[in-house]
Amino acid sequence: METALRSLIDWYERVGVDVPPLGPMRPKRPATHRTSKHAVTSKPQQSTPNRQTTQLGRNTDNNNAVQAARDAAQTAKTLDALNMAIRNFDAGRLSDNARQAVFARGNPAAKFMVIGEAPSAEDDAKGTPFMGREGELLSRMLGAIGLSEDDYYLTLAINWRLPQNLTPKPAEIDICRPFLTRHIELAAPSHILMLGSTPLSALTQMTGIMKHHGQWQTVKIGDKEIAALPIYHPAFLLNQADLKKDAWRDLLTLRAALDSTKTA
Repeated sequence: METALRSLIDWYERVGVDVPPLGPMRPKRPATHRTSKHAVTSKPQQSTPNRQTTQLGRNTDNNNAVQAARDAAQTAKTLDALNMAIRNFDAGRLSDNARQAVFARGNPAAKFMVIGEAPSAEDDAKGTPFMGREGELLSRMLGAIGLSEDDYYLTLAINWRLPQNLTPKPAEIDICRPFLTRHIELAAPSHILMLGSTPLSALTQMTGIMKHHGQWQTVKIGDKEIAALPIYHPAFLLNQADLKKDAWRDLLTLRAALDSTKTA
């Protein structure tokens, strides 16, 4: 029961619901077995040694993995080069559990960038973000304010699918952040839409999408300040239809900002 509850809370956090922390699980009592006096006891198997501690994502000091991500991201001078850098990057357990890295889709020349959370199963299979039901809903949401797929560029805050779609840990966000900020630098958008808690945390260090949705934030990338709007993730809205009215108001806020930029 506690395992199921933890999985449910992880899913809520991923789609942007604020939840209280779950306490530690009760340790299971070891099973007891009767042993015959004639039974043969085998020697305990020696554990397989871990890969070298310098492997990314497995380092006891996460700073090494983050620095390696920074170095890899900064060497990329184009979006294609960044895509290749991410695909070639070994993020340890984070990338071990994914089929492939997921980069972006849409119009990279658009001045409006949409950032989601982490790849879904469909994204992981195809190597492209927003390929499932949440992607369909996102297209309808943006289409409702007059935006076609030529008008925006889609990416994710986390480039690899997490096991069981769990909420990314701070260390995992830290490893992916250099790739995300470099992605923004190269795409050079004038506005960013942050879908859910993960991009909000990655770009602003803020938490609580329920509290901050619809409120413009200023994200500093390099020497440039970019207006960024957090809203509910479409995956959350698929199961919380009563919040779609709030999402609509947030989309109207976005539309007004994009229109003011055009007329400025």
